[in-house]
Amino acid sequence: QVQLVESGGGLVQAGDSLRLSCAASGRSFIGYVMGWFRQAPGKEREFVASITWLGGTTSYADSVKGRFTISRDFAQGVLYLQMNSLKPEDTAVYYCAARPGARTTVPQDYAYWGQGTQVTVSS
Repeated sequence: QVQLVESGGGLVQAGDSLRLSCAASGRSFIGYVMGWFRQAPGKEREFVASITWLGGTTSYADSVKGRFTISRDFAQGVLYLQMNSLKPEDTAVYYCAARPGARTTVPQDYAYWGQGTQVTVSS
């Protein structure tokens, strides 16, 4: 049974940094794509970043490119999202997700989801 458990969210000020973690377990994720999504109140869930579990190929939303970095610890089974230069518009619940196959930015294409972690950025 696949489990994705996020941690690391919190309340920070604009310009601060935060690192989210997602502990992935329950199967081998070779051949999988791991992603970070976020959902702000009243808005749809949106793609933030993704990484292929084996090769480490990354993709980013334009809104976070240059500020956020996705990475993974292959041996420990942990996905990370390093968030720098945070802005109030980054405030959202952040979700870790996984899917077998090709990279995609569409939330509905991801089969497995974590419970989410709240990130709040004050101005």
